[in-house]
Amino acid sequence: MRPNLSGVSRVMGRIEEIERKIRPQKDKKAREEKKDRFVDVLETAERKEQTRPEAEEKSRRPVVPGVVSAEKTASGGWEDHIAPLAAEYGVDEALVRAVIRMESGGRTAAVSPKGAMGLMQLMPGTARMLGVEDPFDPVQNLEGGIKYLSQLSDKYQGDLVKTLAAYNAGPGRVDSYGGVPPFAETRNYVKNVLSTYRKNSGSDD
Repeated sequence: MRPNLSGVSRVMGRIEEIERKIRPQKDKKAREEKKDRFVDVLETAERKEQTRPEAEEKSRRPVVPGVVSAEKTASGGWEDHIAPLAAEYGVDEALVRAVIRMESGGRTAAVSPKGAMGLMQLMPGTARMLGVEDPFDPVQNLEGGIKYLSQLSDKYQGDLVKTLAAYNAGPGRVDSYGGVPPFAETRNYVKNVLSTYRKNSGSDD
Protein backbone atom coordinates (compact mmCIF):
# COMPACT_ATOMS: atom_id res chain seq x y z
CA MET A 1 0.00 0.00 0.00
CA ARG A 2 1.45 3.35 -1.08
CA PRO A 3 1.66 6.06 1.62
CA ASN A 4 -0.66 9.06 1.24
CA LEU A 5 1.63 12.08 0.71
CA SER A 6 -1.07 14.58 -0.14
CA GLY A 7 -1.02 16.03 3.38
CA VAL A 8 2.75 16.48 3.25
CA SER A 9 2.53 18.12 -0.16
CA ARG A 10 -0.05 20.57 1.10
CA VAL A 11 2.15 21.48 4.07
CA MET A 12 5.22 21.98 1.85
CA GLY A 13 3.18 24.09 -0.55
CA ARG A 14 1.97 26.24 2.33
CA ILE A 15 5.52 26.73 3.58
CA GLU A 16 6.69 27.80 0.12
CA GLU A 17 3.80 30.24 -0.12
CA ILE A 18 4.69 31.81 3.21
CA GLU A 19 8.36 32.08 2.23
CA ARG A 20 7.43 33.83 -1.02
CA LYS A 21 5.48 36.42 0.96
CA ILE A 22 8.22 36.97 3.53
CA ARG A 23 11.21 37.06 1.14
CA PRO A 24 10.35 40.40 -0.59
CA GLN A 25 9.94 42.07 2.80
CA LYS A 26 13.34 40.78 3.94
CA ASP A 27 15.00 41.89 0.69
CA LYS A 28 13.38 45.33 0.93
CA LYS A 29 14.51 45.73 4.54
CA ALA A 30 18.06 44.69 3.63
CA ARG A 31 18.17 47.21 0.78
CA GLU A 32 16.89 49.97 3.05
CA GLU A 33 19.47 49.15 5.70
CA LYS A 34 22.23 49.18 3.09
CA LYS A 35 21.00 52.52 1.77
CA ASP A 36 20.87 53.97 5.28
CA ARG A 37 24.43 52.88 5.94
CA PHE A 38 25.61 54.49 2.70
CA VAL A 39 23.84 57.75 3.52
CA ASP A 40 25.42 57.79 6.98
CA VAL A 41 28.89 57.24 5.54
CA LEU A 42 28.39 59.89 2.88
CA GLU A 43 27.09 62.42 5.38
CA THR A 44 30.01 61.76 7.71
CA ALA A 45 32.49 62.09 4.87
CA GLU A 46 30.97 65.36 3.73
CA ARG A 47 31.10 66.78 7.24
CA LYS A 48 34.77 65.83 7.55
CA GLU A 49 35.71 67.18 4.13
CA GLN A 50 33.69 70.37 4.04
CA THR A 51 34.20 71.63 7.58
CA ARG A 52 37.19 71.99 9.85
CA PRO A 53 36.23 71.18 13.45
CA GLU A 54 37.44 73.27 16.30
CA ALA A 55 39.92 70.59 17.33
CA GLU A 56 41.61 70.85 13.94
CA GLU A 57 41.64 74.62 14.05
CA LYS A 58 43.41 74.58 17.40
CA SER A 59 45.99 72.11 16.12
CA ARG A 60 47.02 74.18 13.10
CA ARG A 61 50.04 76.40 13.57
CA PRO A 62 49.37 79.84 12.08
CA VAL A 63 52.19 81.50 10.18
CA VAL A 64 53.27 84.96 11.26
CA PRO A 65 51.46 87.43 8.96
CA GLY A 66 53.61 89.10 6.34
CA VAL A 67 56.46 86.61 6.67
CA VAL A 68 57.03 84.13 3.86
CA SER A 69 58.95 81.00 4.80
CA ALA A 70 62.29 80.44 3.09
CA GLU A 71 61.11 76.95 2.15
CA LYS A 72 59.58 77.28 -1.30
CA THR A 73 60.98 73.94 -2.56
CA ALA A 74 62.63 73.38 -5.89
CA SER A 75 59.40 74.20 -7.72
CA GLY A 76 59.97 77.93 -7.33
CA GLY A 77 58.39 80.38 -9.73
CA TRP A 78 54.83 79.77 -8.55
CA GLU A 79 54.57 83.39 -7.45
CA ASP A 80 54.58 84.43 -11.11
CA HIS A 81 51.23 82.65 -11.50
CA ILE A 82 49.44 84.50 -8.72
CA ALA A 83 48.63 87.69 -10.65
CA PRO A 84 47.19 86.05 -13.79
CA LEU A 85 45.17 83.50 -11.80
CA ALA A 86 43.87 86.17 -9.44
CA ALA A 87 42.82 88.28 -12.42
CA GLU A 88 41.16 85.28 -14.09
CA TYR A 89 39.00 84.53 -11.05
CA GLY A 90 38.43 88.13 -9.98
CA VAL A 91 40.29 87.91 -6.67
CA ASP A 92 42.63 90.64 -5.41
CA GLU A 93 46.24 89.48 -5.76
CA ALA A 94 47.12 91.01 -2.40
CA LEU A 95 44.41 88.92 -0.75
CA VAL A 96 45.74 85.73 -2.33
CA ARG A 97 49.21 86.46 -1.05
CA ALA A 98 47.87 87.17 2.45
CA VAL A 99 46.00 83.84 2.50
CA ILE A 100 49.08 81.94 1.30
CA ARG A 101 51.22 83.48 4.02
CA MET A 102 48.71 82.62 6.71
CA GLU A 103 47.94 79.13 5.41
CA SER A 104 51.36 77.72 4.54
CA GLY A 105 53.97 80.45 4.80
CA GLY A 106 54.72 79.81 1.12
CA ARG A 107 55.62 76.13 1.63
CA THR A 108 54.40 74.11 -1.34
CA ALA A 109 54.80 70.82 0.56
CA ALA A 110 52.98 71.98 3.72
CA VAL A 111 50.53 69.49 5.27
CA SER A 112 48.32 70.28 8.26
CA PRO A 113 47.65 67.71 11.02
CA LYS A 114 44.27 67.04 9.42
CA GLY A 115 45.58 66.66 5.89
CA ALA A 116 45.17 70.11 4.30
CA MET A 117 47.79 70.36 1.57
CA GLY A 118 50.02 72.75 -0.29
CA LEU A 119 50.32 76.52 -0.58
CA MET A 120 46.65 77.29 0.07
CA GLN A 121 46.03 74.28 2.33
CA LEU A 122 43.33 72.48 0.37
CA MET A 123 41.55 69.60 2.06
CA PRO A 124 41.37 66.40 -0.07
CA GLY A 125 37.63 66.69 -0.71
CA THR A 126 37.87 70.40 -1.52
CA ALA A 127 40.76 69.73 -3.91
CA ARG A 128 38.72 67.09 -5.74
CA MET A 129 35.72 69.42 -5.91
CA LEU A 130 37.91 72.11 -7.47
CA GLY A 131 39.47 69.73 -10.00
CA VAL A 132 42.94 69.79 -8.41
CA GLU A 133 44.63 66.49 -9.28
CA ASP A 134 47.92 67.18 -7.47
CA PRO A 135 47.57 69.52 -4.47
CA PHE A 136 51.36 69.65 -4.16
CA ASP A 137 51.73 71.08 -7.64
CA PRO A 138 51.96 74.78 -6.71
CA VAL A 139 50.20 76.07 -9.82
CA GLN A 140 47.30 73.58 -9.48
CA ASN A 141 47.04 74.38 -5.78
CA LEU A 142 47.06 78.11 -6.46
CA GLU A 143 44.35 77.86 -9.08
CA GLY A 144 42.21 75.68 -6.81
CA GLY A 145 42.61 77.96 -3.81
CA ILE A 146 41.99 81.15 -5.77
CA LYS A 147 38.96 79.60 -7.44
CA TYR A 148 37.64 78.60 -4.01
CA LEU A 149 38.12 82.13 -2.68
CA SER A 150 36.23 83.42 -5.70
CA GLN A 151 33.36 81.00 -5.12
CA LEU A 152 33.14 81.92 -1.45
CA SER A 153 33.23 85.63 -2.27
CA ASP A 154 30.34 85.14 -4.68
CA LYS A 155 28.42 83.13 -2.09
CA TYR A 156 28.80 85.86 0.54
CA GLN A 157 28.32 88.71 -1.93
CA GLY A 158 31.81 90.12 -1.48
CA ASP A 159 31.76 90.04 2.32
CA LEU A 160 35.48 89.54 2.93
CA VAL A 161 35.13 88.62 6.60
CA LYS A 162 32.66 85.81 5.87
CA THR A 163 34.71 84.70 2.86
CA LEU A 164 37.87 84.28 4.94
CA ALA A 165 36.01 82.68 7.83
CA ALA A 166 34.49 80.15 5.40
CA TYR A 167 37.88 79.46 3.83
CA ASN A 168 39.23 78.62 7.26
CA ALA A 169 36.31 76.97 9.05
CA GLY A 170 34.08 75.90 6.19
CA PRO A 171 30.99 77.60 4.72
CA GLY A 172 28.71 75.26 6.68
CA ARG A 173 29.90 76.69 9.96
CA VAL A 174 29.71 80.28 8.75
CA ASP A 175 26.13 79.69 7.61
CA SER A 176 25.30 77.96 10.88
CA TYR A 177 26.55 80.85 13.01
CA GLY A 178 25.52 83.60 10.62
CA GLY A 179 29.05 84.93 10.44
CA VAL A 180 32.48 84.20 11.88
CA PRO A 181 32.24 81.05 14.06
CA PRO A 182 33.11 81.57 17.73
CA PHE A 183 36.46 79.79 17.44
CA ALA A 184 39.57 81.65 18.54
CA GLU A 185 41.64 80.21 15.69
CA THR A 186 39.14 81.29 13.03
CA ARG A 187 38.75 84.76 14.49
CA ASN A 188 42.52 85.21 14.68
CA TYR A 189 42.84 83.85 11.15
CA VAL A 190 40.41 86.41 9.75
CA LYS A 191 42.03 89.23 11.74
CA ASN A 192 45.58 88.34 10.66
CA VAL A 193 44.75 87.76 6.99
CA LEU A 194 42.92 91.08 6.84
CA SER A 195 45.86 92.84 8.49
CA THR A 196 48.34 91.35 6.01
CA TYR A 197 46.00 92.06 3.10
CA ARG A 198 45.72 95.73 4.04
CA LYS A 199 49.48 96.05 4.30
CA ASN A 200 49.96 94.29 0.94
CA SER A 201 47.41 96.55 -0.72
CA GLY A 202 48.84 99.69 0.86
CA SER A 203 45.75 100.41 2.95
CA ASP A 204 45.64 100.68 6.73
CA ASP A 205 41.90 101.41 6.86
